[in-house]
Amino acid sequence: MVWWVVWTVLVLGALVGAFFLGRSLWRRFRALVDELHRASDVLGQLAEHATTLAEQAQEAERAARAAREAVLLPDADESRDRWSRLRAEAAERRERRRERDRETRRTWRAYTR
Repeated sequence: MVWWVVWTVLVLGALVGAFFLGRSLWRRFRALVDELHRASDVLGQLAEHATTLAEQAQEAERAARAAREAVLLPDADESRDRWSRLRAEAAERRERRRERDRETRRTWRAYTR
């Protein structure tokens, strides 16, 4: 008879422990499902935001491309003025370079004579 009580207590204790374990697992499972739902909502919002940002980036790229194309074709008179100014600056640099070369050659001649 003693073994009957021991086994009954052990079985009832196992059933009570299984009940509490099952309840704990069920609550954790529900919390996980709720968190997954929240994560999917946040992921959807993130995808919408990324799409909006991509569209804005494409619009900005189009605007920048249009601005670059507008700058690529300057006015003809401005181009002529710029080229003449650049030619004058280049001629001035060439003349300074020639003068430095003449001075260097004079110095070398002074050493060799």
